[in-house]
Amino acid sequence: MTTKLIFFTGGVISSVGKGVTAASVGRLLKARGFDVTIQKLDPYLNVDPGTLSPYQHGEVFVLDDGSETDLDLGHYERFCDLHLKKSSTVTTGQVYEEVINRERRGDYLGGTIQVIPHITNEIKRRVDLLSHSTDADIALIEVGGTVGDIESQPFLEAIRELRNDLGREDTAFVHITWLPYLRATNETKTKPTQHSVRELRSVGILPDVIIARSDYPVEKELSSKIAQFCDVREDAVIPLVTADLLYEIPLVLEQAGIADILLDRLNLTPKRPPVMDGWQRMVAELKKPKPSIKIGLVGKYVELHDAYLSVREALNHAALYYGVDVDLRWISSTEIEKNNRKNLLADLDCIIVPGGFGSRGVEGKILTAQYARENKVPYLGLCLGLQVMMIEFARNVLGLEDANSSEFDKLTPYPVIDLMIEQRGLSQMGGTMRLGLYPCSLKPGTKSADLYGTDLIQERHRHRYEFNNAYRQKFEENGMVFAGLSPDGVLVEMAELKDHPYMIASQFHPEFLSRPNHAHPLFLGLIEAACRKAGLPVQKNNLDFTN
Repeated sequence: MTTKLIFFTGGVISSVGKGVTAASVGRLLKARGFDVTIQKLDPYLNVDPGTLSPYQHGEVFVLDDGSETDLDLGHYERFCDLHLKKSSTVTTGQVYEEVINRERRGDYLGGTIQVIPHITNEIKRRVDLLSHSTDADIALIEVGGTVGDIESQPFLEAIRELRNDLGREDTAFVHITWLPYLRATNETKTKPTQHSVRELRSVGILPDVIIARSDYPVEKELSSKIAQFCDVREDAVIPLVTADLLYEIPLVLEQAGIADILLDRLNLTPKRPPVMDGWQRMVAELKKPKPSIKIGLVGKYVELHDAYLSVREALNHAALYYGVDVDLRWISSTEIEKNNRKNLLADLDCIIVPGGFGSRGVEGKILTAQYARENKVPYLGLCLGLQVMMIEFARNVLGLEDANSSEFDKLTPYPVIDLMIEQRGLSQMGGTMRLGLYPCSLKPGTKSADLYGTDLIQERHRHRYEFNNAYRQKFEENGMVFAGLSPDGVLVEMAELKDHPYMIASQFHPEFLSRPNHAHPLFLGLIEAACRKAGLPVQKNNLDFTN
């Protein structure tokens, strides 16, 4: 069977929720027995988001194959329980780089290179590559940006051409738009949506479904008005009011019938009745009032919460299984540095220190690790969170006062964290780190091995620096346990502290593999330890959320 394509475009404003909507539709199609895959077409000129500041674009999500991607791919994987590949991420930078390289090689035989057809053909080739790289029945394609943006035009032209190339029965278009509310007149306005659809139609794309996002309830007459002026079926105008709970959105869209509308449009019959029991149980549990635990997320980019999106979600996934809510405290590591302000950590039930790059705020993270160690506060360090845990231990337990990472102090006499050998001499920053899925052997009898329940794991990495093995013996002699190593025993992947309720750190990023219906072991361990510290009952939820 030919892979059917559903395209998602956005109108009126950016950040309207295209990624979550596409992920939710994917969940509903999977519930009907279809195999799905998802792709993000991003209009920015960067080759990938790997070199972008988290303040610019939120977190960089990493796939199994090491691709650095937009955070929306995290939504896709979490909602649809997928393991996506490089073919699922496309940027303008990648497209132009490929076309220019071909032109330099002479592949175009001296022809004039233009946006149409060369750029649009390359976009179409990458959509086709996604379809042929999986056995998916349906591919969902999100076009980043907003209709009307200059940079989105080649992508819109490409997906218009794809409808002509493949036929109307093999393609569908979903337009997600925003309904602004005017407080002065107490009205929700549809005119911006009408203009957005008119702009879409001007490039030859007629939406089959319009999702009308709003902060307020959308009355039926407004949906009827949008249907009339935008030339879509009235039942295909679906109001989507901003939800308190992200994972409720698939259930809202299911009730609105979007999956059946799209399958009818694509001339497909469900392979089975929709199975959403596990998801419904999960949402019901999330909505229940529960005791909360206070978790301090100590980071460099806490002003933009999306910089730690996967970490936040992984905490919520794990908390669900222990019947608690997360009271997440966003703590700037630079604030902790000011006058050694460890008082910011005083009332926490556990601490998590996530990844990051550069020296700003690092001393605050080191102080955080010291506080967690000395006060027996459960601690989970991720990537940089492992490195600062090692630096703190070297300084305050081993007596190596000037210990540091060579990333932050090239002249440190005790580089307990150092640049990986294969990273030395690289001139390009983008896409050159240790990236993607790598194996890790766990030491039997450690907390880490007990949490995973196995002696060999696979986790996603994104780093240039590693623990310096010249100090391994001295660390071990003083109570540090290197619980996880690369299978050849060379790279330190995990460390945990003896005689501590829960002080575990990983060089990898476990948050990327956490799912709402399958919480990650390291986060489950942290939440359990936090419940103990808070004096809450420690009883794991046995409800099955998997189907």
